[in-house]
Amino acid sequence: MSRTKKQKRIPGDSCIRCGTCCLKGGPILHHEDKKIILAGHIGHQNLVTIRKGELAYNPVNEKLEPVARELIKVRGKGKDWTCCFYDDKESACKIYKYRFLECRLLKCWDTSEFISIIGKNTIIRADIINFNDPILKVIETHEKECPYNMVKNLIFILSEGKDKTENFAKLTELVRKDLTIRSYAISELGLQEAFELFIFGRPLFEVLSTHGLSVRIPPDSLPKRYSTEPEPL
Repeated sequence: MSRTKKQKRIPGDSCIRCGTCCLKGGPILHHEDKKIILAGHIGHQNLVTIRKGELAYNPVNEKLEPVARELIKVRGKGKDWTCCFYDDKESACKIYKYRFLECRLLKCWDTSEFISIIGKNTIIRADIINFNDPILKVIETHEKECPYNMVKNLIFILSEGKDKTENFAKLTELVRKDLTIRSYAISELGLQEAFELFIFGRPLFEVLSTHGLSVRIPPDSLPKRYSTEPEPL
């Protein structure tokens, strides 16, 4: 969406800057976008990782669906789905010069180009983190200790009403490990809180809430930086 002032629309083949595309959420990043990130035009703190199997919005069918692989997405704005780079007062993109591939290709009057790249040539965290950065080992540990496929399986089992006490205990332990690893990265490795959603994705207790589930977390175990509501993707 253009950053310039609103112009008269040529019917059917131009943007009227209504902001609908931006309000539905930020783009998924592709390999063509790596240079924008690595050049420092857009910071990692503006990104969120969607882990394999996690629910995310599919712009083609406009539904929430589990993703087939890890994805990197531009974050929402506060508690809203709106892309964090959308300036609603000006109906403009704050990073228009460096906008990402999906934003460059999306035309609401002809979505063929946009649809053709959905799910293709997308990047993962390791693609935009220095190969010798120690945080990669922490990410590896997090994936091993808090595997999302286990979370997904436990959610399914609970939806079937099986062994609720035992499986809630397993979920609670996964949430505890998730919070412990995050806190370690912040307190011991100096990870800035602003980068947490990119490095680890959303906290598991917030992910569970999107499935209508909650686990008991002792108040002293829940860092103050977390809200009681999940941040949108």
